[in-house]
Amino acid sequence: MVRWLVCVWLLTSVTGASASAILPGTEPPLWFDASRPTAQAQQAVQILLTAADEGLDPAHYQAADLNRAVTRASAGAALTPADQAGLDSALTRAMQHYLNDLSRGRVNPGQIKAIFATPSEPDADVAAWLRMAVREQRLRQAVTQLAMQAPMAAPLRKALAQYRALVNHPAWQSPLAPLPGRKLAPGQAYAGLPLLTHRLQALGDLAGGTPVPARLEGDLVAALMRFQERHGLTPDGVLGPKTMQQLNIAPEQRTEQIALTLERLRWTPLRQASRMVVVNVPEFVLRAYEVQNGRINVKLTMKVIVGKALDTRTPLFDEEMRFIEFSPYWNVPPSIARQETVPHLRADPDYLARQDMEFVTASGQVITTLAPEHLDAVLSGAWRIRQRPGPKNALGDIKFIFPNNDNIYLHHTPSPGLFERDRRDFSHGCIRVQEPVALAKFVLQDDPDWTEERILAAMASRQSSTLRLKQPLTVLIAYSTVVAKAGRVFFYPDLYGHDRMLAQALRQHAAALTP
Repeated sequence: MVRWLVCVWLLTSVTGASASAILPGTEPPLWFDASRPTAQAQQAVQILLTAADEGLDPAHYQAADLNRAVTRASAGAALTPADQAGLDSALTRAMQHYLNDLSRGRVNPGQIKAIFATPSEPDADVAAWLRMAVREQRLRQAVTQLAMQAPMAAPLRKALAQYRALVNHPAWQSPLAPLPGRKLAPGQAYAGLPLLTHRLQALGDLAGGTPVPARLEGDLVAALMRFQERHGLTPDGVLGPKTMQQLNIAPEQRTEQIALTLERLRWTPLRQASRMVVVNVPEFVLRAYEVQNGRINVKLTMKVIVGKALDTRTPLFDEEMRFIEFSPYWNVPPSIARQETVPHLRADPDYLARQDMEFVTASGQVITTLAPEHLDAVLSGAWRIRQRPGPKNALGDIKFIFPNNDNIYLHHTPSPGLFERDRRDFSHGCIRVQEPVALAKFVLQDDPDWTEERILAAMASRQSSTLRLKQPLTVLIAYSTVVAKAGRVFFYPDLYGHDRMLAQALRQHAAALTP
């Protein structure tokens, strides 16, 4: 009996519960019928024990302790009213903690440089939600529905289970053999082919039972190309250093990467508006979609170019797109003017005219001649440099404006060849879009006056004009290194190190929970 009371004391102290909080005469117990835990209590501890299925840690919710306590109480262990109240309160608090983590995430996105607007509607009352689910005897169904609210949640949970099952798989018990040269091309022999074959089979890129070939050829090359495509690599069927690096990432690391993505999805506002434009930075992809009956219907997908990982990273935030600028001027940002444009002009005075650039004074006067004092005025901040509309303009012929503190926007580009690269972090922070006309049509789809022909004419006019949108459109700059597409899971490099920051924040969060 002493050991039992110690267990109850541990549960109440860890969760901050007070046995007196629900003594008889106050609110009735949630998890007990007379002196025995209910079926809903049994379900609750099973939900907590399987928190890892959601990328969460059962230990954070005292799942093992609560399971032992509920099991003993169900087996007939005698409980005083205070014991029962303490266990009831502990289980309630653990479930509320779990539900908060499941629906809202464990850390503030601001900790990892993601500035997202707070939803306009008030947070759901988790305590009331839990009481209703238990009393209607639909706890498991309600929790399942809550877990599936985040887009991609279902396929990512499935992927998490698949990679967790591979953690002790024989295909990762030893490393792949070193390559015979810098890379292994199709048709070449390689001592590591048996292990490579088994690893690709375990990952689902190669059909089970496929025989090991004598050389890198046939089905194995096709499987390697599928693997490369799923890991953000050029799918050329060549086994080189980058592909080897991805092949040698252990399933345990992939499970953490998936769990980090699930965490991000809990607080990334992917459903906050009926129509949205979302850029996933590590994937270098933009998607435009509509939310109908709680489901996301993707209307448009295209490649993008984002900020350089080294020094001009694209920030993560959400804002309302309010304007489209056709045939825009490019006002050279002061930092770019200082570091790049002014040095170019000093080295090559013809650069100003060749690039269709001009100076703009503080009063708005336009000056098209180059002089040392003009450059000094730019460096002092009194003047600015801008590039006229036309085929050389760095913004291309259209700019999508969603006012923000970082002056980030979407725009076209006169250098479309960069979209053919697999890694596309080349910009100074703004986002270049591959198909600007298609994006403009999506943005303006509810305005019949703006046909494709009119959009193209405005883009080609070389006369800058700004259109205020009748209905603002949400733009979200997000960061997911794991994406589920068409029944397959894709992994992308942690371009800006945000996954690493999130993992550290979660470790600090976990340490703060330790009793």
